[in-house]
Amino acid sequence: MSAAPEGIVLPLAGEDGAALIEFAVSLPLLVVLVVGIFDFGGAFNTKQELNNAMREAAHFGANQPTNDLELSRLSPPSIDAIRFLVDAYLQNAHLGDCGLSAVAEPSYSGSPPVWVYSSTGGGCSLTLSISRSNVVQETIGGATVRMLYTNVQIVYPYQWHFNSVIQLLVPGSSFALTTIRSDATAVNMN
Repeated sequence: MSAAPEGIVLPLAGEDGAALIEFAVSLPLLVVLVVGIFDFGGAFNTKQELNNAMREAAHFGANQPTNDLELSRLSPPSIDAIRFLVDAYLQNAHLGDCGLSAVAEPSYSGSPPVWVYSSTGGGCSLTLSISRSNVVQETIGGATVRMLYTNVQIVYPYQWHFNSVIQLLVPGSSFALTTIRSDATAVNMN
């Protein structure tokens, strides 16, 4: 290495240049790490909120009478009440409801029946499925008992920021998970 003429300081010579190169190499890794922690923390928090909402909805649905399920297949009051409970829970948790409260009628299919609310609004799309008359058989003291249970499921969108940052390290790559799923089940009380 040639020495600079006296009185002239070469920029980024020696240890300073090596430190700058190390920083330039490690900065993308640090950014990916920080954004990854932020994103996965947000996804975990969203999953916990959805788990809580589904648990509350299943418990609420299990305590509702099932006699309205035979009267109106399109939108029974107990099914609508579960939908409004989930919508309120999402709003109180500061999660977007994707227009869930504005869905007029759910689709209905299957046996046991499943009511599905598909909503798109506010730039997102979610699916809420409610089934209130599922049957499970248990043997208690030698006798077979049929119990009805309520199951509530949600497929909720999650916007990852990690995709744009991971491309700093691996151009063209993407993190494919775009939804978070949650469900809960509770035995009906009547």
